[in-house]
Amino acid sequence: MTAVQRSPWLAPLRLALGGSGSVLVLVEGPAGLGKSRALHRLSGLPEAAGARRVVWRCGTAQERPETGGGPALLLVDDVHRAAPEETEWLRGVLERPWEGLAAVLAYRPEELGTRGLPLGAPAVSYPPALAVFRHRLRVWSVDRVRRAASESLGERATPEAAARLHACSGGVPQVVADLLGTLRAGPGSRCTTADVDAAGVPVRLAELVLSRTDALAPADRPVVWAAAVLGEPAARDELLSVAGTDPARGRAALLAALARAALSEVSQGRYGFSVPLAATAVLERVPGPVREELHGRAARVLARRRPVPWAEVARHRGAAGRRKGWLKAVEKAALAAVAGGHHEEAIGLLERTLAVPEVPARFRARLAPLLARSAVVGLRSDRTVEVLTQAVRDPGLPVDVRGQLRLDLGLMLANQVGDLAAGMRELESAVEELGEVRPALTSRAMVALAMPEWPTGTLAGHREWLRRAAGLAHAGDNEVARAAVAANHASLAVACGDPRARELVAALPVDGAPAGCREHAARGLCNAADAALWRGSYQWGEELLAAGLDLSARIGASYTEQTAQGTRLLLDWWSGRWAGLGERCERFVSDTADMPVVAADAHLVRGMLAFAQGDWTEAVHWLTALGAPAPECTRMPLAAATAGTLTRLALVRGDPPAAADQAGAAWTAVSDKGIWAWAAELAPWAVEAVARAGDVTAARRMAAEFARGLEGQEAPSARAAVVWSRAALEECEGRHREAAGSYRKAAAAYRELPRPYAWALTTEGAARCSLTGGAEASGAAGDRSDGAAGADGGRAQAVASLRRCVEEYTELGAVYDAARARTLLRSHQPPQARRPGRPAFDDRLSPREREVAELAARGLMNREIAVVLHLSPRTVEQHVARAIRKTGALSRRDLLRTEKDAGPP
Repeated sequence: MTAVQRSPWLAPLRLALGGSGSVLVLVEGPAGLGKSRALHRLSGLPEAAGARRVVWRCGTAQERPETGGGPALLLVDDVHRAAPEETEWLRGVLERPWEGLAAVLAYRPEELGTRGLPLGAPAVSYPPALAVFRHRLRVWSVDRVRRAASESLGERATPEAAARLHACSGGVPQVVADLLGTLRAGPGSRCTTADVDAAGVPVRLAELVLSRTDALAPADRPVVWAAAVLGEPAARDELLSVAGTDPARGRAALLAALARAALSEVSQGRYGFSVPLAATAVLERVPGPVREELHGRAARVLARRRPVPWAEVARHRGAAGRRKGWLKAVEKAALAAVAGGHHEEAIGLLERTLAVPEVPARFRARLAPLLARSAVVGLRSDRTVEVLTQAVRDPGLPVDVRGQLRLDLGLMLANQVGDLAAGMRELESAVEELGEVRPALTSRAMVALAMPEWPTGTLAGHREWLRRAAGLAHAGDNEVARAAVAANHASLAVACGDPRARELVAALPVDGAPAGCREHAARGLCNAADAALWRGSYQWGEELLAAGLDLSARIGASYTEQTAQGTRLLLDWWSGRWAGLGERCERFVSDTADMPVVAADAHLVRGMLAFAQGDWTEAVHWLTALGAPAPECTRMPLAAATAGTLTRLALVRGDPPAAADQAGAAWTAVSDKGIWAWAAELAPWAVEAVARAGDVTAARRMAAEFARGLEGQEAPSARAAVVWSRAALEECEGRHREAAGSYRKAAAAYRELPRPYAWALTTEGAARCSLTGGAEASGAAGDRSDGAAGADGGRAQAVASLRRCVEEYTELGAVYDAARARTLLRSHQPPQARRPGRPAFDDRLSPREREVAELAARGLMNREIAVVLHLSPRTVEQHVARAIRKTGALSRRDLLRTEKDAGPP
């Protein structure tokens, strides 16, 4: 519903058009708010169809229309431009209205000759019978601008871009529309805040504000220029100080600028441009020397504020050509932003500053470490990496400063960019350059090298780095260095199943006095949460995750917060919270597109979801392409889980040798690292793959190695996976009764965790082996009734378990698994009595056709569907053809939509 449709004057206006009474509506609003569009909408009212319509635009030298009795809709635009004779004509109409007159006058209040009087002084003598209303148009809200951006740009419009669009346009609809027109023609799949900033000032807006400024006397223009230099609404005294005028002259200039609508009173006592972009248009026309003087005065004025807005002071000093003062203000602004947890603000300011080649070496040595530290805690950009890479090559930098930069550059390359090899080289060089001169920083570099998740190094090597780091940190008097060591010590203890892990996590300095202590505590909590979840301690992991996210948000540790959000996606996968999970993963990947290491969790979860849903091509894309990090740059537990899914995919596609190769490389990596809990998502599929490829001895060795590696450790999910691996091996060896028992034990462990998907897979395995083993036992028992009775009981229990699996798979949305389990269930269910002949489904899909159609729509080929459903490819082909004919689908992919529309048979 529009503002016009909600207006209280609309009902009286409709009555007047029906011949009852007379109405005047005054529609007012600054330029660009849509007055003409409002008049156009009113001309389309159904009641106006039977009335005489008079449309008039003042100041256009139109021939004056005839007026008279009877229902009439008089729409007058641009009343602020009315010539004297037009004003007289309108006064005559409104002072002597007739029954059935509905008059609507639109104007810009800021351009009226007499403020508040649309037709000038004296006020119009409205007769008592005339109902008079005033309708003030309003600027758009952020939500309204966001809706317009979505309608214009579609999925390209990001929420951040819409917010920037609202901020720079002031919510004025015409300015929003002009900017969207420019953005719509731009390249790229996403519209960012940078794109909005690059769109420039729309022509309409620029010409309007420049014409109003030019209409002022030359002595009055500096106050408008001062507002443009400040770029934000300011109090009168500040504005006049920047303009450089004396109080009396400045007051007169401000009044003139307000009268000519060159400036507005944006809020009480604060003056500027109602559309922020207008400042840019004016500033571009100010002569250079004058502009520098204005910026110099602006810097002095803002430096008197408390607190001092150092970022703005830096901007003005830089524009005034005061280089030394500019760099000092930049440093103070960055330090203030970091102290307030606004790391992205500090990064942007420091990037722009250090990109200037003329910045002296002594200032680079002070500013570059600030940028590096902020980028590690916040979210870096590619420009940050480029600036720091150039900085460490500067021969004028002191060695210890270069080492400090290498430390943070190495962390960014490894943790955010995903270039592990380069990151490790920078960290090792940092240790050498920092040495004993900067022991606190040296210990931080060692702490980074002690991170076990990376595929480089061994567990023993990581522990040695941590030992050396702890020695340096505790020998000095640096709380932040000790906090860094404590964070890594705690997360390493959790990853390794150390009994002291909970105690170490609880001791993290979450309330540490230096901000750096809290940053490391947040990192320690989130890393410990991730490690706990990979071990299967889901409740504790969720508690740590919540605490880490809360602390990260409070201190502005954006990078740590983003990594924790990725961990939450894994938790949702394991816990069976799959509703909307795929969409959440895709949004996360989009939001972290330039940080593949951070996005890796979402890639894995999205790929595993695609596999369970039967979309195997999509699964491969998410796991190996679409920006997914390479195995050598992926954290070890993620790499092992990815290999586990790809191994399973090769198995279901009937390629055990490829599955064994996939599993073998990942298994070797985990074995070399020595943290066996990370094999939990790999081991069952790896053991099965190697056994099915024909090397049962190697499969037995793997299962035994996995079990030995977990001795004495608390790792619930890995221990469940040990039993699952044993069950898979027993099934491959044909020991179905033993396998059924092992699968049941694994299922019980997964239910306890809880892991609903893993529970369903292992319960299905138990049922499958029970049915196979029961058939074998029944055949061996011959005609003995007791053996037959026992086999029948086990068979009934297995069938009931399969039904529960189908229900669980269906509830989760695991389309592929549900179809496979239903096929197994159908082959073992007792036949139900029905009338002779084939069931008549008419044009509805039969249950089997529905299964085939769903898998085909997910992207599976006919031969893959045949493997899943134990059918021949020819039968699958016939089912697909019938499903397409019955649903009217245009293609296999379209079957999913049309099948859902058709409803159940």
